[in-house]
Amino acid sequence: MILVAWGLLSPRTFAQSVSLAPYNVVWTTQSANSGESMPCGGGDIGLNVWVEKGDLLLYVSRSGTFDENNALLKLGRLRLHLNPNPFTPGYRFRQELHLQEGYVRVTGQRGGQVVQIIIWVDVFRPVVHLDLTSHQPLIARLSYENWRTQDRLLAVNEGAATSYKTLPNLPIVQRRDQVAFMGNVLHFYHRNQDSTVFDYTVKQQGLTALKDSLWNPLHQLTFGGDLRGTAMIADGSTIGVYQNTPFTGWHLKSRRPTRSTQISLVLHQQQTPTLADWQRGLEHQRKQADQVAKTARSQSQAWWHQFWNRSYIVIQPDKADSSAIPWQIGRNYQLFRYMLGCNAYGSYPTKFNGGLFTYDPVWVKPELAFSPDFRAWGGGTFTAQNQRLVYWPLLKSGDVDLMKPQFEFYRRTLPTAEQRSRFYWGHGGACFSEQLENFGLPQAFEYLANQYVFKTQRPPTYDKGVEFNNWLAYTWDTVLEFCLMILDAERFSGQDIAPYLPLIDSSVRFFDEHYQQAQRQRSTKSLDEQGHFVLYPGSAAETYKTTYNAITTVAGLRAVLSRLLALSDRYIPASKRSYYEAMLSRVPPIPTRIMQGHRTLAPAQAWERINNVEIPQLYPVFPYNLYGLGKPDFELALNTWQYDSEAAKVKDYVGWKQDNIFCARLGLTNEAARLTEQKLGNSARRFPAFWGPGFDWTPDHNWGGSGMIGLQEMLMQTDGRTIQLLPAWPRTWDVVFRLHAPYQTVVEGRVVNGKLEQLRVSPPERARDVVLPGN
Repeated sequence: MILVAWGLLSPRTFAQSVSLAPYNVVWTTQSANSGESMPCGGGDIGLNVWVEKGDLLLYVSRSGTFDENNALLKLGRLRLHLNPNPFTPGYRFRQELHLQEGYVRVTGQRGGQVVQIIIWVDVFRPVVHLDLTSHQPLIARLSYENWRTQDRLLAVNEGAATSYKTLPNLPIVQRRDQVAFMGNVLHFYHRNQDSTVFDYTVKQQGLTALKDSLWNPLHQLTFGGDLRGTAMIADGSTIGVYQNTPFTGWHLKSRRPTRSTQISLVLHQQQTPTLADWQRGLEHQRKQADQVAKTARSQSQAWWHQFWNRSYIVIQPDKADSSAIPWQIGRNYQLFRYMLGCNAYGSYPTKFNGGLFTYDPVWVKPELAFSPDFRAWGGGTFTAQNQRLVYWPLLKSGDVDLMKPQFEFYRRTLPTAEQRSRFYWGHGGACFSEQLENFGLPQAFEYLANQYVFKTQRPPTYDKGVEFNNWLAYTWDTVLEFCLMILDAERFSGQDIAPYLPLIDSSVRFFDEHYQQAQRQRSTKSLDEQGHFVLYPGSAAETYKTTYNAITTVAGLRAVLSRLLALSDRYIPASKRSYYEAMLSRVPPIPTRIMQGHRTLAPAQAWERINNVEIPQLYPVFPYNLYGLGKPDFELALNTWQYDSEAAKVKDYVGWKQDNIFCARLGLTNEAARLTEQKLGNSARRFPAFWGPGFDWTPDHNWGGSGMIGLQEMLMQTDGRTIQLLPAWPRTWDVVFRLHAPYQTVVEGRVVNGKLEQLRVSPPERARDVVLPGN
């Protein structure tokens, strides 16, 4: 039991922020390869930074750089070589990620001779900077390295990085980039050809009649940039091989030895009718960057300062010990939040399978000796069950502004989802598949997966709106989590969610219209004898298949409809309110069953088979918050964790497993702590927050996201206006924290030796809603 200083519930002044300097990652030896790289970024750009064999190297990634095959391509690799070289034996080496200001510093020092390179990204403009200073004059040789210099046929398994995946008998060609010097500036780009995987997918899924009305983000998309350095001139090109991938390197070189060099890489991506239009956009970006050159770094550092000041969890703040797992948990929580912050303003959500920080795949799985563009599970495919875990923790960390790319992803694809429903079934509402392409359709391989994996032909009578896929068929309810997430964003931050209400309305309306119609086709009535939906066939996650009243669908509809009805009249007119009330009355009850003599939550009322290793029967605990501490029928949820023998077989901490969150929500302190130590303890990689590959890839962002959520839930849980503190917090973990709660509330506290010594709630009147341990 955590003891509480009861007198400290009233507002009390203490530090508004904490120093993150102890959490800076510092390396004093160079890296062996890109798998030992360090993340850096900002805005929507991610860099992998490392020093290998005396050269500084960077991979450059950006949100939205999708090629014809919907692979998320890197924008190239930068290599900086200095002469004389400060990264050779005899020099003291140091590479440090400065979290508070969002940059990496690499230093080589021998005696009084110091060479320093600061790598940073402009948060507000798509520009990468390398600022070099040296006590002695030196020559800098900068190389831009590109491995897409020729059209190339991808190996079969390499196709997993695309939306074709491993479609049989379909050659997947990766198209070349264009790279050239324009004076002393290196200019490069990739422009998608007219035919892309969008065209293939539309035809495959029988939607050719709708093609011209469907959103196509790949059409005429061009991305690239220009690279230049002060007093640097073009210096030819060479060829080479890095890891297993041949490349061409184009070089810029100092005109003469210098003590200072500024290098800038300006990026631009846009769908334009002509290449010339895109080039004009790039020139505009360059002019903007030049205009703010003197203030851009201070502006970016100010952004990172406010980012860190608005939220933190610092464990063992007075006992910095990198070998102690609780301290690692606090540090790695911050490191992963930093990685998410690097895509604050992306055109697309942070990808669950590596985000902006993937590297040569041979250092993830040695048998995958492919190019640095490779990642498992595609580049333009956004798998909802995984993406959700990347975005849920941003509510309590106060990063609602970072959630916009994920919300916009669904809003942009809404018209396509609605057209699918109308075309395939003739009714309204939006049908979102679980594995959703950036253009709103199911992935081409997954649409016919059974045909390719099990060699079973799709029957002619099989519903064309359903994926022929043992895992994904009828998995349509994951959009409900994002609907709830949007509603929570409004409740937490006061954000205007009016632009997203059509998305939420259409998402719930699909289940109303689709399942009533399906039931009328089987019987004379559209509802069961109790007046409830017959949600068949359905799916409880990817695990319980061909379900009758899946718990994920039932819980999701109950949670979203209830929250819609809780909105003010500003959002919900009377006619809509009546419709949502009536629909809520049609949602079936939560299914239950008896396991080991105890009543538990059931994954569905009935199902055909168990197909995967999720625990959907606990989704009413998280994410839907229908059961938990202080809520009715708590014993039902607790019994499910303790006595469900099917769940017991698949409990784990790896990847997207959310057992740590379930335990925190159920107040199981010891189990939550044990699982969190496994989740957020140091990764097996050099960078401590590069977890994975788990079920997906490295860095595994749904591994990190689920870890963040669980840690937050151990500290603070919210339900309506209630704020429950320390519901599953170990008494041996001292902590200083600042988290966000609903109704624009900030909760700050300090726990020492199991005792809540300081607490401040803003605004002060919300302190009356705080529930402390034992109360």
